[in-house]
Amino acid sequence: MFNQNIKSLTGLIAATFTPMDNSGQLALGIVPTIVNQLISEGVAGLYVCGGTGEGVSLTNAERKLTAEAFVTAANGRVPVFVQVGQNSLYAAQELAQHAAEIGADGISAITPTYFKPGSIKALIDSLKIITDGAPDLPFIYYHFPAKSGLPLDLPDFVEQAATKLPSLFAVKFTDSKLHDLQAVLAVTNGRIKVFFGTDEMLLGGLAAGASGGIGSTYNFAAPLYVKLIQAWQNGDLAEAQRLQALSVKMVRTFVPFGGIEGQKAMMGMVGLECGPARLPLNTLSAEAIDQLRSNLQEAGFFDWGRPAH
Repeated sequence: MFNQNIKSLTGLIAATFTPMDNSGQLALGIVPTIVNQLISEGVAGLYVCGGTGEGVSLTNAERKLTAEAFVTAANGRVPVFVQVGQNSLYAAQELAQHAAEIGADGISAITPTYFKPGSIKALIDSLKIITDGAPDLPFIYYHFPAKSGLPLDLPDFVEQAATKLPSLFAVKFTDSKLHDLQAVLAVTNGRIKVFFGTDEMLLGGLAAGASGGIGSTYNFAAPLYVKLIQAWQNGDLAEAQRLQALSVKMVRTFVPFGGIEGQKAMMGMVGLECGPARLPLNTLSAEAIDQLRSNLQEAGFFDWGRPAH
């Protein structure tokens, strides 16, 4: 069902930020620059309008414009997956259909988070409504229990979904329970890929069997993670551990400023201005951004991560 490039996809998939201006409106003019930079640094794919991209804070019209901008900028060079999850399953289906119409390579969805599916059957039935909007596109299920609130037995879900969701291609696994990741891979027997969603634990995810990662920090620190994956593949565990420790240091530096807020500020620091986050997230003051820059300098990020601009 899926083309060979998708079937063999591995490596880093950047969960992209949605550029905005200071009033919180879309500012998509920089998208081609961002995409060219990511591709030049070895990113293998793009994941648009996820949590990092503030998808749930955008209108459907804005999500469509954002998806179009990234698909156009990628121009077939790397696959683009559009996160279409919504509290309204039918609004999500509409976004899925749009993703297919604009030439996206796949779709993804987190489940509704207000009224939550109460069983695996309800979850699969809900995802079926979404994927019916783009039945020919590979589907990545976004497993993020901290946000979805689903006490889900993921291996059971994947086993049942394998026959009932024919477009299921992969799981975006954003959780620290690596034993669940391994259990999923064990029951799928290679039919379903897993992409790890916790950047500061990527090495653990790779060791557990993930095909790669989908994450936000790959937008401004891809070279660090490319080296980490190479070290892991070359059997140099000590070097991979050293690089992962730098990732942990980076994350611990920006998280006190807000996960999305701090990272969007960092995009500006490396010359890829994405503006502030949209409400209800905070807007960082100029003083807070200066403090974050100072903290990153002290941590050495601009030496081993990306040069400051």
